[in-house]
Amino acid sequence: GARGMSAFTRDEMMTIAAARMLWDGCVCFVGIGLPSAACNLARLTHAPDLVLIYESGTIGTRPTVLPLSIGDGELAETAACVVPLPEIFSYYLQGGRVDVGFLSAAQIDRYGNLNSTVIGPYGKPSTRLPGSGGAPEIAAHAKQTFVVMKASPRAFVRALDFRTSAGYLTGHGERSCGSARGGGPKAVVTDFGILKPLPASDELALAGLFPETSIEQARAAVGWPLALFDSIETIAPPAAGELETLRALHARTGAAHRRTVALPGERTP
Repeated sequence: GARGMSAFTRDEMMTIAAARMLWDGCVCFVGIGLPSAACNLARLTHAPDLVLIYESGTIGTRPTVLPLSIGDGELAETAACVVPLPEIFSYYLQGGRVDVGFLSAAQIDRYGNLNSTVIGPYGKPSTRLPGSGGAPEIAAHAKQTFVVMKASPRAFVRALDFRTSAGYLTGHGERSCGSARGGGPKAVVTDFGILKPLPASDELALAGLFPETSIEQARAAVGWPLALFDSIETIAPPAAGELETLRALHARTGAAHRRTVALPGERTP
């Protein structure tokens, strides 16, 4: 049935909380999926001049619907410019011009390292994931990275099956000793709240909780003993405008993608 504007799902709260972390004029390198929804919501609400870059070479893209992939024509059609993929990495990302890399993954560990390669042993994996794409470079070179992932003990793990993208490595300042110029994962937005790295250890700890979630629920969703910040922020629920804009974006996206994929016996317009 129809939900009132006061009611919202955890997925909606997660996307809105992630969107709020972006600022107007921010240059953001976007992953497909949850990051894409959060970044486009930010652009449609409080950050109209957010500069979105996708790995396919689209800069300043302003899609009206969420892209199916980085190769979605919607991204190129609405971009300020499209440049060759090597230029995105060399001149923009490695050149230090990307403020935020927005990533997701299949697995994350307590130091913000990400796995998007395989589940199980590399030689005989139980699941082969989409692979690294540009994530290792984004994680290395963006001034800071934000991660948005639904939390479960299968996803938030004690040990990754494969380390695709570096967060804080083994913590305690190890990342800062290496050659990666970016600042690493400054926030992980889950469907219960927000994790941030503790200053001394770099370990991800609970920094903020969503409405109607508890520390117990947060701990149950994470596969390592979850540390807590001294004071845990209570994150404001979605505003009506945020929810309306997000739902309209998803509705437009669903309608557009239904049009482009014909079912058997159906003609596309």
